[in-house]
Amino acid sequence: MRFPDLARCLSAALWLTNLAGPLVALELEDQRLYPGTGDTVVKVISTGDLDVFEPFILQFQAENPTIGIDYSVTSSAELHTAITQGGVFDVAMSSAMDLQFQLANDGAAQAYSSPVTESLPTWARWRNQVFAFTAEPAVAVISQDLFAGLERPKTRQELIALLRQNPDAFENKIGTYDVQTSGLGYLFATQEARNSDTFWRLSELMGRRGTELYCCSGQMIDEVASGRLALAYNVLGSYAAERIARDDRLEILDLQDYATVMLRTALIPATATETEAAGLFLDRLLQEGMRENSTVWALPPLSAAETPEARAYGPIRLGPALLVYLDRLNRDAFLRAWRDAMVQQ
Repeated sequence: MRFPDLARCLSAALWLTNLAGPLVALELEDQRLYPGTGDTVVKVISTGDLDVFEPFILQFQAENPTIGIDYSVTSSAELHTAITQGGVFDVAMSSAMDLQFQLANDGAAQAYSSPVTESLPTWARWRNQVFAFTAEPAVAVISQDLFAGLERPKTRQELIALLRQNPDAFENKIGTYDVQTSGLGYLFATQEARNSDTFWRLSELMGRRGTELYCCSGQMIDEVASGRLALAYNVLGSYAAERIARDDRLEILDLQDYATVMLRTALIPATATETEAAGLFLDRLLQEGMRENSTVWALPPLSAAETPEARAYGPIRLGPALLVYLDRLNRDAFLRAWRDAMVQQ
């Protein structure tokens, strides 16, 4: 196992907020202010890349021109810490639905109800505090060039066989999340381990092949596109699909045994000050997520959770079960087992 250049995982900026609350230091990957014509500014903290969500923000402002949006991008772990420590934000959007649920469970989210939230499927909301607006699978992305001449596996068992039979082709050529630092990576890994008997065998084999560990889906996809990696496992399917639409060097493996599908969620933190505008933003976000074909982003709709592959054991459900692997003892035990499998010297 080797780590990529950690500098690329560090934040682009260090932002301090001290607005009606304690001082909170945030490592940001990106941040942009979209001024409105009025004084109201909705402060959004999100794990979603700005280039993915900017068209939605601009559409929201076209419909609500008086409202400004201050959009900050950070990791799921940083987002969770910021809200836990009392950072002042009006909307929190994250791909780590377990950490979002924990925030609500710990009293860090406000209740919000509207005709839009009531129209969500029951599995897509939790006690009027946490709301899902996309259903996104974890996928394996491969390099067309480095997979030349290799048969495409259709299941995890076939992927395990492929890695065993072709050690040279995959030595130091596999990437996946560093689940020690990535909230989304940890969610994908724990849920797959919980529901699949292949997870630990695959992890151990990936460890033998010198798998590289990453913070972000986008970074892994870049490495596959460049030919640095032959395979990236458990990246966000929405990011992969968007990239593949403009880059024919990439391909998504069609693994048909099951799909791990997370729900991207949003909540209104307890510290929110612009609650009315935050409600408008949240409603519009949920409306977009319930559309079958969005015109403002390439993210899958909530209905993607109802595909046969996703229903094999998913989507990951909002509920107390998400807290199991966030318990300190359970987390420590899982990470020890993961390091034994993945980090092999």
